[in-house]
Amino acid sequence: MLLAIKYTAALPRAIMRIVDIREVTINLKGGVSNAIVNFHKHTVSLVALISDQFSEGKPVVGFGFNSIGRFAQGEILRERILPRLAEVAPEKLVNRSGSGFNAEALAQIAMQNEKPGGHGDRAGAVAALELAAWDLNAKLLGEPAYKTLRRHFDVAESGVSIPVYAAGGYYYPKDSTKRLNDELLRYQELGYHSFKIKVGGYELREDIPRIEAAVAIAGCGDKIAVDANGRFDLQEALTMAAAIEPYKLRWFEEPGDPLDFDLNRILIESYSGSVATGENLFSLMDSKNLMRFGGMRLGKDIFQMDPGLGYGITEYHRILKALEEFGYQRKQCYPHGGHLINLHLALGLGLGGCEAYPGVFQPIGGYSAQCSLVDGKIAPSDAPGFGLEQKQELYPLMCELVN
Repeated sequence: MLLAIKYTAALPRAIMRIVDIREVTINLKGGVSNAIVNFHKHTVSLVALISDQFSEGKPVVGFGFNSIGRFAQGEILRERILPRLAEVAPEKLVNRSGSGFNAEALAQIAMQNEKPGGHGDRAGAVAALELAAWDLNAKLLGEPAYKTLRRHFDVAESGVSIPVYAAGGYYYPKDSTKRLNDELLRYQELGYHSFKIKVGGYELREDIPRIEAAVAIAGCGDKIAVDANGRFDLQEALTMAAAIEPYKLRWFEEPGDPLDFDLNRILIESYSGSVATGENLFSLMDSKNLMRFGGMRLGKDIFQMDPGLGYGITEYHRILKALEEFGYQRKQCYPHGGHLINLHLALGLGLGGCEAYPGVFQPIGGYSAQCSLVDGKIAPSDAPGFGLEQKQELYPLMCELVN
């Protein structure tokens, strides 16, 4: 078997090599819906970077995926991106120290002959590869990925845990409100204090009781966020905002089309609560336009860009630097995607927190049993890399991919 859960630091040769890159499409489990889509047929690309480095007699393998709630990118990888990587000399992919692989260079090569703009599915395809490189590098160093990220990007030490909320509250085909209550109570039993639920899939008169039920379980409005997934036009967004304002919720997420910056700005001008958006912005330039034109308030509103949907961690770090140049704080960032990769990202780059999918989107969503949840904060295990091998339902698929 090529895969090992326990890694020790591998000894580098003169030039490290990636000897194979593989992708497999994974189906997401569950028949939940938000205001826009049903996730029954959604898929994810799981990518493996197999190196020529060995630890305990087994090749060291880096894994990544293109996040949750979209579709797999296997065809883009096989038809466009992997052939480009196959043509470059091995030394082009190795970092300066020779201790690992250059994730930024890998992403740049993957994007050769691609025109600027049009950031769509290719952003997730490149991201899956780039994230796998970070997993591989951390394993070569024998440490959790968040430590590798802190060192590489010169981020100050900031503890080993980070605030987390449980994302769920989807619409179910039957008994949706009762199942919402049961779901949030189950998350509460697991140790989560804050939650996010969906709105916009029902009429307002039906969504408000769901919000009230969630607030009752959480104990106060500032522990509940609501997410419309871009469902509303401007008037509908303003109507929803007026209806939920008395509840003083944690945030109102993606009220309208993610590229309708005017809608976002006008809503913010009339809504005293926090607004969250950015999940569907896949590049630095799109993110800058949100900062310029979206009305986002310093120290208040939430940015949710996700490296698994936007070219990876290198591009995400550029977005963070731009945010800071505009006067925003990293603590305003809660990346979309409630999985282990973004837990390490949020902890490693000093973000405000992360989300978790403890009950949906398996085998990708949620954290491993080895993670520690205490007082509303989550800490990853000490497993090298992103610790994906510790995801019980995901591990067999990883083994199958590399064998």
